[in-house]
Amino acid sequence: MDQQTQLRLQTRRYFFEQCGIGLGSLGLASLLGDGLHAAEADKPARPTGTNPLAPKAGHFAAKAKRVIFMFMAGGPSQLELFDLKPKLQELDGQVVPASYVENKRFAFLKKDPKLLGTRRKFAQHGKCGMQVSECLPHFAKIVDHVSLVKSVVTDVFNHGPAKLFVNAGTPQFTGRPSMGSWVTYGIGSESQDLPGFVVLQSGPRGPRGGAPLWGSGFLPTSYQGVPFLSGPEPILNLANPAGVSPQQQAEFFGAVRDLNSARLDTVGDPEIATRIAAYEMAYRMQASAPALMDLSDETADTLAMYGATPGKPSYANNCLLARRLIERGSRFVQLYHTDWDHHGNNDTNLAGPLDKICKEVDQPSAALVADLKQRGLLDDTLVIWGGEFGRTPMGEPRDVIGRDHHIDGYAMWLAGGGIKAGQTLGATDELGFYATEDRVHVHDLQATILHLLGLDHKKLTYRFQGRDFRLTDVHGHVVQKLLA
Repeated sequence: MDQQTQLRLQTRRYFFEQCGIGLGSLGLASLLGDGLHAAEADKPARPTGTNPLAPKAGHFAAKAKRVIFMFMAGGPSQLELFDLKPKLQELDGQVVPASYVENKRFAFLKKDPKLLGTRRKFAQHGKCGMQVSECLPHFAKIVDHVSLVKSVVTDVFNHGPAKLFVNAGTPQFTGRPSMGSWVTYGIGSESQDLPGFVVLQSGPRGPRGGAPLWGSGFLPTSYQGVPFLSGPEPILNLANPAGVSPQQQAEFFGAVRDLNSARLDTVGDPEIATRIAAYEMAYRMQASAPALMDLSDETADTLAMYGATPGKPSYANNCLLARRLIERGSRFVQLYHTDWDHHGNNDTNLAGPLDKICKEVDQPSAALVADLKQRGLLDDTLVIWGGEFGRTPMGEPRDVIGRDHHIDGYAMWLAGGGIKAGQTLGATDELGFYATEDRVHVHDLQATILHLLGLDHKKLTYRFQGRDFRLTDVHGHVVQKLLA
């Protein structure tokens, strides 16, 4: 056999076996040693054993230990919920001034769109006097615990790429890690019996963009989000097959662990460590996951506060499950509730899709914050509410008038975990078109979330294909005015 043919027959596995200091060994050393790819002085404590999700120290002291991100997929209208614009009301029905839309692209709006004032009533609430729409009466009760940001901006106006931009820092589906993956890669998880990164979905369908929104990308697969199904069996095939006793299963897992450990010692591939941890987690989850999903041990008052019904899948149930997950040590819980894409019916008062979805999410979202507060969990739990973009000040004529996608100034709110409470940050112009004060770009939001978790967004990197990647790419600044 000539030398060229022999080289072609060298497989990746053979390379790992023969090269004692090869890529697999180096990758494992990086994973278990310097999980944050920080400067020498900033290295976190090394995790023990082969568990990639073992808790790790961040770059500095954290204000938040965990995150619950309530993602409103589709783009809630800030103009109907949080940002009252009297001038927009005054000019309702007039063609938008050309200076506002010059050289601007929209998803669906045509030439000379007309301004659309909201039909919703606003009032001031709480000691902070935050202005809130009548659509969110429950949120109005917790405003003194939150920071409302009215000046969020993004770069992408199509749903799937825009969701990915918020979650992974890029609009391109090229295998970049999601925010929950970056967080668990950086500081691990405190849960031994449940995944560190869990995804809960509700609404008529899943979010546009799908699994990449919670994928681990080029990070080891240990850090990808685990979507839970509704019902008593959150993960398929978790129960033992018929005829397999607990003892037999324990023996099986033990044998597989020994074989995988031997292989890990030989080739040093970090994905083997992932496999070991996944088997062990699956074994423990046979008891922990059904217990998590069983809401019957919650009090009647708690269920009523959330509007949750055991055994009936809903966003309300998912909010309650989020609290139960972080109580059990999960690091990052992401809720997706779809159907916020309101191109029509935003102009009807107390009727239509906007009112329906507000009723679905308002009470549970507010209850989650209130419940965390009363249990002493809000101080170190970061809660985030918002979508991938907002809606335009101009109406979009369809069967009824609605609003198009808007990226230049929309609203999100945050609570707990080091967030300054009871404030409204930022502003848009008199028509609600552009962020004019305290502009908060999506990358700034990502940098701030990582900062609150004790992670420097510039140091939380991973080398892939010869480049150090990070969640915020080459952008992002911590929003100091959001910090308590």
